[in-house]
Parts: sequence; C-alpha cells; structure tokens
Amino acid sequence: DEVAEKQGRYIRLTNYASGLCMPEIAAMGALERLDMMLNDSMYGILFRDINMYRTFVDQKFSRMINACAGVIINTGEDNYLTTSDAFEKAYTVLASQFLNERFAFQAGLEARFQGLGHAFEMDPAIKNGFLYELSQAQMAREIFPEHPLKYMPPTKFSSGDIFRGVAMNTLFNFVSKATNQGIHLLGMLTEAIHTPFMMDRFLAVDNARYVMNNMDGFYEDIEFRQDGIVVTRAHQVLKETIDFMEHVEKVGMFDAIEKGLFAEVKRPKDGGKGFEGLVRKGPGYYNPFESGLKRELGLEK
Repeated sequence: DEVAEKQGRYIRLTNYASGLCMPEIAAMGALERLDMMLNDSMYGILFRDINMYRTFVDQKFSRMINACAGVIINTGEDNYLTTSDAFEKAYTVLASQFLNERFAFQAGLEARFQGLGHAFEMDPAIKNGFLYELSQAQMAREIFPEHPLKYMPPTKFSSGDIFRGVAMNTLFNFVSKATNQGIHLLGMLTEAIHTPFMMDRFLAVDNARYVMNNMDGFYEDIEFRQDGIVVTRAHQVLKETIDFMEHVEKVGMFDAIEKGLFAEVKRPKDGGKGFEGLVRKGPGYYNPFESGLKRELGLEK
C-alpha cells in the first residue's frame, strides 16, 4: 500500500490459499485486503498429496471467505499441463474450469470473482500450434464470458534460448489480447535459466505493452471461419470435455481422482496429508463461522 501511494497508482496484491491452511490464509488475505488469491479446488490433492476430503472441505470454506471479502480467486488449471500433454489432454483443462466454476458458485463467488485458469503450454513443434492455442483461449472466453480468465505463459517447453523465449512469449501475449483474457501473467525470457531479474521483468512488461497497444481493438474486429481450424478444434475439445465429465459422473468424483483421470495423477481416498485430522461430523455439530458466512452470502437453504 505504501508503494502504491508513492507510485500514484493502485497496485493489486495477491497470494496463495493452498496447502493445509486454505481457510486460514484466506482469512488473513481478507484482513489484509488482498485483491486476488490463488484457490484451486483440486490443486492440493493432485500436486501436494493432500487428502481429497480435506481439500474439498477447505476449498469451500476458504472460498466463502474470499467471496465475503470480495477477493478474486485464480484457479490452477495450468498445473495440469505440467504432467499432461496440453494438446491431447486439453479437455481436462476445460473440465477443471467447469468444476472450479461450480464449486465457486456453491461457495457464493460470483462469476466476476472467478479467475478460471488455463495456459499457453502446447509443444511449439506442433504444426498450427498457435491456432490450437488461440482456439483453446477463445473457447474459454466464449464459454465463460463474465469470468476474468487467468492466462499463464509458456514454461514447459522453455529451453533457455532467450530469443526463442521472447518469440514464444510474444505469441502468448498476442493470444491473450486477441481473446480478451482478464488476468495475464507475463512470460520471462530467462525461464528455465534462473529466477527472473528485475530487468527480465521489465522486458516482459515492455513486450506485453507493445503487443497489447498495437492490437488493442483486435478482439472486437476478428471473426473465425466456421469450418476453420480454430472453430473445429474448439468443437472437438468441448465434445471430449462433455464425454469426460459424463464418465466422471458415472464413476464418481473421488473414484475418478483415485483412477488418475485428472492430470494423470492418482491419489487415494484414505491417504494424503491431513487425512489423520479428518473427523466425521456429529449430530450436534455447529460452526458459527460457517453459518455466519452462509447467511452473509445467501447460501442458507
């Protein structure tokens, strides 16, 4: 806040609500008036081996706190692409966006507070890869028109070649602006070499400003051929997503996670961090904080 006053402009603050302390971190974020918090419904399960029951309980309670405080959440679909192929498993990203949206609505978060995530992570060697990335981003924008989508830069295929890094990040910046993404994380030219220096961050900002200024009206001015690669690919991914979610509904959410259907990571129902702290609610259980939040958010039945 002090830096913002010196700069004469508002600077948004963000942090992570993850791990075994999602509600506690969300509460601290609310007290400190943060603008955004990373809060994914399944990240802890898949990538931190936290028990699935514990995580689903914690994500809802923490999101109710976020909703009450007016904090925008960012979800972590980009993490799926660290263990899965971004082209072949694109449907799992969209499926996770649908699930994160539903869980967020159940916690009282309006669409405008849901920064659903995805990423520019396809193998750059794929022919027409740029068009497939454009398709994925445009599809997300059209399916979630009111959400401030969070778009992550390329990292998985960063080789340490800074010139190629600039080229990849420029294409990423183009897709982000072309599809009107809401929360744009900058790619670093020194990705895969070292933690970015301040000058690396400056160059990333400069690149993004150049691209976004030069194509400011692109989103409103562009249309896609109905039989072209972009539209055809979007229809394919959407169909695969529907088929996938119907399968998840059939086997059940918890069993689907156990079988490794999400991010190709398998987690047991009766294992993971925090499992030993799970206790079944008794008939007289009452949580005044939960009841108060539900009442404030209009979630009481």
